[in-house]
Amino acid sequence: MEPATYAVEPRPIGPPWRLWEDVGAEAAARQGVYAPVYSVSFGARNQIVIAPGDSRSMTLILEKCEGYCRGVDGRDGPNLACTGCGRAVATRIDDCGSWQTVWLEPDAVVRRPSGLPAQPPPGWADLERAEHRVPPVEPDGSWSRRWEAAVGVALAHLVVATGNRPVTLPAGPVADLLGHAVARYLPPGPDTRSVGLAGPGLPEPRPRPDVLLVPRHPGTGEPWQPSDSGATVVPLDSGVWAYLAGPGETSPTPATGVLPPGVLRDDYPLPPHPWYPLPAHHRAFLDTLVRLPAIRSPRLRRFHDACR
Repeated sequence: MEPATYAVEPRPIGPPWRLWEDVGAEAAARQGVYAPVYSVSFGARNQIVIAPGDSRSMTLILEKCEGYCRGVDGRDGPNLACTGCGRAVATRIDDCGSWQTVWLEPDAVVRRPSGLPAQPPPGWADLERAEHRVPPVEPDGSWSRRWEAAVGVALAHLVVATGNRPVTLPAGPVADLLGHAVARYLPPGPDTRSVGLAGPGLPEPRPRPDVLLVPRHPGTGEPWQPSDSGATVVPLDSGVWAYLAGPGETSPTPATGVLPPGVLRDDYPLPPHPWYPLPAHHRAFLDTLVRLPAIRSPRLRRFHDACR
């Protein structure tokens, strides 16, 4: 989370957990899980996530600070207590391989005005700002963790939207960056479905593809809707979508009118390039897939079982 921002997760997350075989398909579906998983969360809904640096007046509950590596993973429930009253109010997560977050318990906190001037809520226009674009490569030369997660989530929606059929991606950044992950999860062969990029500020692709990659709203998270209400859309992280829609300058030192698009200058140091294709985060893919009701169809259920 960026400083001074928050998000709300409407689904139940975190402990307590119950095994799938003890819960059953019907009860799991009420929790938003539609295919077998090891365990189902019966945690609180509408938990609020903030950046750890934005938390105040909390202290760790030491007996609830278990983790797999050198951090805490929240396995025992809320591990942060209010320094005033001692009540458990939030869960800090910072273990290896996890986003560093603080999750506030919805029934233990209240919202108060900060007294600062109100800022306009984010909107579709934010996607056109250069700083909203999320580059796919980290400064150390590795793939962006946000991109890996976003691709995993989008691929789950793409599998459902196409019924696990072959797809063709549009040439350019979409095919270059997502092609490897799509080829890993979707089969090759005939009867392909075409995929196109659509969203605010882009002309509608003609002819219209079978599936449109669209951004999620930067404030509400809802997917952008094209003028054709019957179009099949696959939502994508707004920062990732913004990069695909307008990757901007690709050279470490911008040049004017001397290089064709896509050609890098040989300035030193060269921009970082990972040595392997962009992967999709497999857990993000499966966690998203099991929460899509369409996964209960026989064809997609067979695909899910094979992925597990």
